[in-house]
Amino acid sequence: MTSESRAVDEVGHRETAVLHMVCGKIASGKSTLTARLADASRTVLFSEDKWMACLYPDEIHTVSDYADRAARLRTVLTEHIQALLAAGISVVLDFPFNTASTRAWGYSLFQAVACEHRLHYLNVTDEICKSRLMTRNVSGEHPFRTSEEQYDQITRYFVPPALSEGFNIVVYDESGKVCSPAES
Repeated sequence: MTSESRAVDEVGHRETAVLHMVCGKIASGKSTLTARLADASRTVLFSEDKWMACLYPDEIHTVSDYADRAARLRTVLTEHIQALLAAGISVVLDFPFNTASTRAWGYSLFQAVACEHRLHYLNVTDEICKSRLMTRNVSGEHPFRTSEEQYDQITRYFVPPALSEGFNIVVYDESGKVCSPAES
């Protein structure tokens, strides 16, 4: 931990910046969890869905469209996220860290500033995710509607995190309860 990733508050207490990342299938509860994590003081939330909906309205129709726009977004945000972490501000990324390559980006973020990190893995079955997805689609509150066919197509790319990737992994069950320690 470097002094650059710590901040001193008004009464002189040191706060350590933490990068929070989430991994889980569509409708596993990532946004719900990140909203809860972002309630902490000195914490900023970035929501990929919100950024993508604003920057690329009606441009994402295929997995390839998504991958292209998501890569652009990550490129633009990298230095900003690292600057926040270096300033002692914790960052919660509501981005799907669902593949080894997206997790490599997350790894590079916390390594560059030597800050703490957590990879929150929501281990939820397809059946539960699809049920939640239908409810979410009906509510109309999410910026994107995802069909069951799209869910299946996107989920083919999902790879659960492995300890060998070097993350501090926190595993959650379908109810949102932690079912493994933060320091795996």
